[in-house]
Amino acid sequence: MTTDVTIIGAGLGGLTLARVLHLHGIPATVYEAEPSPTARSQGGLLDIHDYNGQLAIQAADLIDEFGAIVLDGRQAMRILDTDGTVLFDKSDDGTGGRPEVQRGELRQILLDSLPPGTVRWGRKVTRTRALGEGRHEVVFADGRSVVTGLLVGADGAWSRVRPLLTAAEPAYTGRSVVETYLYDAATRHPATAKAVGAGSMMVSARSREIFVHRERDDTLHAYAGLSVPQDWFAAVDFSDPAAAAARIAAEFAGWAPELTALITATDTAPALRPLHALPAGTRWDRVPGVTLLGDAAHLAAPNGEGANLAMLDGAELGRALAARPGDTEAALAAYEQAMFERALEFAETPGSDPGESTVHDLVAAFTRHEQP
Repeated sequence: MTTDVTIIGAGLGGLTLARVLHLHGIPATVYEAEPSPTARSQGGLLDIHDYNGQLAIQAADLIDEFGAIVLDGRQAMRILDTDGTVLFDKSDDGTGGRPEVQRGELRQILLDSLPPGTVRWGRKVTRTRALGEGRHEVVFADGRSVVTGLLVGADGAWSRVRPLLTAAEPAYTGRSVVETYLYDAATRHPATAKAVGAGSMMVSARSREIFVHRERDDTLHAYAGLSVPQDWFAAVDFSDPAAAAARIAAEFAGWAPELTALITATDTAPALRPLHALPAGTRWDRVPGVTLLGDAAHLAAPNGEGANLAMLDGAELGRALAARPGDTEAALAAYEQAMFERALEFAETPGSDPGESTVHDLVAAFTRHEQP
């Protein structure tokens, strides 16, 4: 079978692309490995920035829907010392440019904005290959395949589409995070809830950090970061959640108990998330009929920009294709040139790796940001 535009991956970037194409009357089909939109948790809070993510939402004509899911007060930010002392405390006065939303709710408004059948669930890609003259075949695990004249890889860090364009592969950044959740925090963990405050909270020492979001329904969603070799975690038995939490917490010995409780009191099994990145400045020569967006194109160490950039990539690619209906290759070339430059700019943002900062470095950075 053939399709007009084939998008691999129903994440925020791929769905934004499909939505913008739909608004311009360009058919697209999205293929997603997950069996359904509710097959797994979609992650925590995202701050959607007025200089990239919100521009994508405007291009998708979903500003009202976006406003309805913004969590009031969550732009508040605290930075604590390891003994629990509050060093920086900014409330959410409603004037900031980074409103917080739940990733799953944002994904759902994008899904709801597409015609029925746009997303084909349970289609895990096993292979892609060039057929010549800008056409490509995508083969799925169930044995089915599609042939397309325009293939877009929006399939994340371990993209199956990327090898068509570049041999670049993600490498371990030297840092991993362990993800935990505390539910009903104000009632069950009042000291920790008080320390976190109304929005987000960060604590950092050399090679160690804790970052927390206060999500909907009084949930604290935390990431304990460790800058250690990836094989260090081989000695941690994650099949025993209590033992794993205790082992990770031991790396934060001497920190205030209301902070280490974010690890030891978790209501879910601690989940290890190794962090990988593509080489900064990854790019490729134009290959007819295929391109990438989001993490598939420019996976970077977490710096608060990943989801925003993926959505802007999708919006900009959609608009480039709509603006050049008779010249797809010119549209792809223009999109890629701008995307490469944008990705490199944010990959080089100072302080993008909190694990390399002290808590005082963070306070200085946030204080500079608050100054006119």
